[in-house]
Amino acid sequence: MDLVLLVDDDETTNYLNERLLNEMEVAREIRILKNGKEAIDYLSNAYASPLDPAFKRPDLIFLDIKMPVMDGFTFLEEYERRGLDMGDHMIILMLTSSASFYDLERLKSFRKVKRHFSKALTKHDVREILSDFFKVRKQ
Repeated sequence: MDLVLLVDDDETTNYLNERLLNEMEVAREIRILKNGKEAIDYLSNAYASPLDPAFKRPDLIFLDIKMPVMDGFTFLEEYERRGLDMGDHMIILMLTSSASFYDLERLKSFRKVKRHFSKALTKHDVREILSDFFKVRKQ
């Protein structure tokens, strides 16, 4: 995997997730963005300039639901509205510390969202993600 985006405003969660993903050698690069607006801006640049190495298209996005500026749901709506979800291999997984039943049901309406995980990720979570979505054998 080339690039993973961590989109979350919680510095501790980002630190723990980045450390785990690096330790497990999941991707060549991990980028942290603090909210959905930063992620939309990044992805817009990545799709507008596919050859620009500063804006690689991610293989995987871990997206928090509750963030300031632009939350996860608003990001997903904008992502679809701009057509960024078309014809792409990218996987979006939601991260949450307290998902309500309503939030979990709402996530089902976004085709790019494959699953949700509790913060912070565990080795078991990462192995499952690699096996289920990237055909990497569980270690």
